[in-house]
Amino acid sequence: MKKTTLTETVKRLRKEFGLTQEELALKSGVGLNFVREMEQGKPTVRLDKVNQVLNLFNYEMAPSPIPNRHEESIDL
Repeated sequence: MKKTTLTETVKRLRKEFGLTQEELALKSGVGLNFVREMEQGKPTVRLDKVNQVLNLFNYEMAPSPIPNRHEESIDL
């Protein structure tokens, strides 16, 4: 699985707060397997659960522009 900014951020925050994966799962209300898969970079994870975990650290996922990507117009 691929390491991403999300995986590295969650792992770093968990360690900064002195939490094990098990403790993070319990405190955020998600399953241990979800925390493990998220930290390992599983390409498909539920955004609501990601935000549940991030909320513990006062973070959230939000849309942001992709750097160095050519602008493409979209007709709406």
